[in-house]
Amino acid sequence: MSEILEIPSSAIKKYLSENSNAVLIDVRTKEEWDIVGMPDGDPLGLPTFFISYQIGKERVLNINFIEEFKDLDIDKTKKILFICRSGARSLSTAKMINELGYETVNILGGFEGSAVINDAGWKGNGLPCK
Repeated sequence: MSEILEIPSSAIKKYLSENSNAVLIDVRTKEEWDIVGMPDGDPLGLPTFFISYQIGKERVLNINFIEEFKDLDIDKTKKILFICRSGARSLSTAKMINELGYETVNILGGFEGSAVINDAGWKGNGLPCK
């Protein structure tokens, strides 16, 4: 397992300019996608996938998360960026997938931002959304 790189949402465009071989996985719940919105990586040349790490309003752990990830059949040469609401769930999933031999990146500040690290998040930084 290698070290997990963590970058703030505000640095996504710079990161992608230096790492074009990347994909984004949003690990929030369906409810979050429906209510708060979804990142749209297409304008950034960033293929985007959606797999819930936790399911439902109760946020029950998705026991099929790793299998759902494997079903995406992402090449191990890709850098995989993980995003959640503020960066905690995405760090957990980045660590899990890193153990499978992938290079993973956690997006600090997540989709909605984090006062703890003073980052407005994907949405607040004006990155493309659906």
